[in-house]
Amino acid sequence: MRVGVLGAGQLARMIALAGVPLGLEFVFLDPSADACANRLGEPLVGDYRDPALLAQLAERADVVTYEFENVPANVAEFLVSHTQVHPCPKALAVAQDRLFEKTFFHDIGIPTPDYAAIDSLENLEQAMTTIGYPAILKSRTQGYDGKGQSVLKSPDDLKPAWELLQGVPSVVEAFVPFKREVSIIAVRSVSGETVFYPLSENLHRGGILRVSECRANDPLQQQAEDYVSRLLEALGYVGVLALELFDVNGKLLANEFAPRVHNSGHWTIEGAETSQFENHLRAILDLPLGSTAPVGHAAMVNFIGGLPATEDVLAIPHAHLHLYDKAPRKGRKVAHATIRAENAEQLSESVKKLAELADQVDDS
Repeated sequence: MRVGVLGAGQLARMIALAGVPLGLEFVFLDPSADACANRLGEPLVGDYRDPALLAQLAERADVVTYEFENVPANVAEFLVSHTQVHPCPKALAVAQDRLFEKTFFHDIGIPTPDYAAIDSLENLEQAMTTIGYPAILKSRTQGYDGKGQSVLKSPDDLKPAWELLQGVPSVVEAFVPFKREVSIIAVRSVSGETVFYPLSENLHRGGILRVSECRANDPLQQQAEDYVSRLLEALGYVGVLALELFDVNGKLLANEFAPRVHNSGHWTIEGAETSQFENHLRAILDLPLGSTAPVGHAAMVNFIGGLPATEDVLAIPHAHLHLYDKAPRKGRKVAHATIRAENAEQLSESVKKLAELADQVDDS
């Protein structure tokens, strides 16, 4: 069985690493000849929209998936007419546009922070009379890891923020006094079998995820499962989906969803019975899904911009280092480490040590 992947970055790499023990082969389509997943399968190098390359991908793959949501939705639609594609193109189209996404959430009963569509500076000024300060202006498309965003603290920020986004269609969202940021990762197979991982509690800085910790038996687990189940059903979804949420005094508000394997689920590689990557493959191939039960207490720490010494990471008990085979670069995710512990206190201590190593090499 051969799986095609649109994109050959670290998420594609981890999908392939999970699939090789299952006897799967991979073919990747990516613009970069040195993309880090290419050594784990057959690379097709070129533009995602190249009809000839797409035809090759469809011919060589039994099923196609993708590692990031900025693949043009019409590319997925083209592939659907030639082979199986999971998740569906509709999920891509909704996730790629923040206005579509917020509207979709509301249509299926998932609450979000207040928001408004913005297409001019005058429109922004008017919207702020109801949204209020502070708020955040975001481009509707192409936002990732804090890109295409600007914080609004007062009326003086409106014009510079609008100019920074170069007048592209945007949304303005109210800040909410959240207690914490969490995410839930769900998996749904072709046959409709569905499983959920425990909530992840996430720490961001500079718009980039730094730490995720598994929160088994979290009191908001059922609320999160209800919301993500609505998404899966409404989209007719197959594969892994991650829903990012704000915890506002025990009420969850949706921030965004990712139609793919997700950074906040990396702890599942060593911290769950079945990783999100293996379960994604099981889902799109309609194999029985694996247990999502955590193995002890687990967390993940990202390394941004640079790499610590391997021996320093591995000196921490129960730490597992995952290098992405990517050259260090400012603001770039180049590796992560997972950590397991017998209790919450040990986990907290180990996460602190890993975070200190991450801060030493972080140039973002």
